[in-house]
Amino acid sequence: MKHKNLQNQDCKVYEIIKNEEERRKDTLEMIPSENHTSSAVLEALSSILSDKYAEGYPGKRYYGGNQYIDEIEILCQERAKELFKVPFVNVQGYSGSPANMAVYFAVLNPGEKVMGMSLTDGGHLTHGWRVNFSGTYYNSVFYGVNEETGLIDYDKVEEIAKREKPKLIFAGATAYPRLIDFKRFREIADSVGAYLCADISHISGLVIAGEHPSPAPFAHLITTTTHKTLRGPRGAIIMVTESGIAKDESLPEKINRAVFPGLQGGPHENQIAGIAVCLKEAASPTFIDYGKRVVENCQKLAEEMKKRDFNLVSDGTDNHLILADLRNKEISGKEAQNLLEKAGITLNKNAIPFDPNPPANPSGIRLGTPAITTRGMGEEEMIEIASFISQVVTERDEGTVAKIREKVKKMCNKFPLSR
Repeated sequence: MKHKNLQNQDCKVYEIIKNEEERRKDTLEMIPSENHTSSAVLEALSSILSDKYAEGYPGKRYYGGNQYIDEIEILCQERAKELFKVPFVNVQGYSGSPANMAVYFAVLNPGEKVMGMSLTDGGHLTHGWRVNFSGTYYNSVFYGVNEETGLIDYDKVEEIAKREKPKLIFAGATAYPRLIDFKRFREIADSVGAYLCADISHISGLVIAGEHPSPAPFAHLITTTTHKTLRGPRGAIIMVTESGIAKDESLPEKINRAVFPGLQGGPHENQIAGIAVCLKEAASPTFIDYGKRVVENCQKLAEEMKKRDFNLVSDGTDNHLILADLRNKEISGKEAQNLLEKAGITLNKNAIPFDPNPPANPSGIRLGTPAITTRGMGEEEMIEIASFISQVVTERDEGTVAKIREKVKKMCNKFPLSR
């Protein structure tokens, strides 16, 4: 990207951005929550819409001069409703965590009980983990995965729900490589009278592409970030489904009040414009193909890693991410992450279910295919990447790291970032 004015005004910031551009150009970005946005999205983000204050909602603003801001926000809302097949959306959330916080504010009182997937088994901080607001101000209980299979044990989830009787259940994860059975979660929620919120932040692009079942027929509420597999800017969408309105017809208004004035003031309308652009992109046939290739690439990568004696949690993947247990490789997730970054492969250290190691130095790594699929890479590249990872993790010497770094650069040059 060109930044002429920035270069003239602040050469230091310009230099740092250019360095990041160079790093990204020659790096395989394989953190599952990262992707490459389009130039159109970036242009919306950097537009003059960043100047405008717009507290409130379309038609009900607390500042003047919002005629065109209202048009942007309504457009974004309508595109989201169409894509996700829901009757209500709020697009003002700054990011995923505040969006989940708004759900808590809308349906719970402090101290009431929420049930989510344990962070150690692949859940998210905001699903009740003790160091997060959700575990501090609410009474949290957890479900997890079966130790042998690495899969969610739905019978156990039901058992915990009937014993604990939560008022809100989160279905969703940040490090779970398999399909989520939203229908089964709804049955469990109904059995105890709970709200069901599907957090699809990681898989929303796959839901749109038809590569993961939609929670819209089953959940009362849906939250998602707008980057990751959706390939937009950092932001969030909160949705209320037909089931949610049937359960509580005031739920849309409760969500709106929870976001503003409950949690935040003026929304970032340049961000909302960027979300609107990415939603238009996600409605295209090319995006459907993209979602399919993300999953195909991830499954091929998993297959090739297994051939190289990597132990994968749940023995594979149904979506965009892989969680690998490195204990048989006799290397920690932290050491593997650092070595692979030097080799030009960016992924993240990650706890595995029932991990004997501490979170700061866990036994696993988490990696995925959204960003490298955006670059146009396919199954042939997945074979090579599995080989790169295996060599670095197994050999662990400077010569191997340097050799793989050059191979990664050549691969990246074959698939330049055009977005």
